[in-house]
Amino acid sequence: HESGDAGIGSTGGIVLGVDPGLEITGYGLIESAAGRAVLLEAGTIRTRRSAPLPDRLKELYEGLSSVIEGFSPEVMGMEEIYSHYAHPATAIVMGHARGVLCLAAAVRGLPVTALQATLVKKLVTGNGRAGKEQVSGMVRHLLGIREEIRPPDVTDALAVAIALMERGEP
Repeated sequence: HESGDAGIGSTGGIVLGVDPGLEITGYGLIESAAGRAVLLEAGTIRTRRSAPLPDRLKELYEGLSSVIEGFSPEVMGMEEIYSHYAHPATAIVMGHARGVLCLAAAVRGLPVTALQATLVKKLVTGNGRAGKEQVSGMVRHLLGIREEIRPPDVTDALAVAIALMERGEP
């Protein structure tokens, strides 16, 4: 893609943002229309907490595969993995979840872009240190949503999608 034109509306394609999690993965699909970000669909992929890890990973893979097949996005984005986790086991589980989500995209030829959390915040709000409330408010404003978006995983996924669109991706 050419980078030179900035702002929402420079892409024209469908962008998928994902907030990975083993229990709840948030996703959001947006496209640009007349210079605005338009929400196509947003939701969660939830796994059964009681299921063994391989089954939960399969549920994530199948859930995201279904979303990709249903909307044919041009790019998928997610925040870069944190380098410091208070609990190393959390990092390992997150790595598993991210891995199968990336695999679901790769199998379908969908490029994946990882963005730093501070860059997502900066592109969405103008402030790389914005708090959750500020990001949530700006996501709702940009998408014309009046009510609060729940759960927060969906807001985070939509923020990533908006950030990708702001960068001119795809």
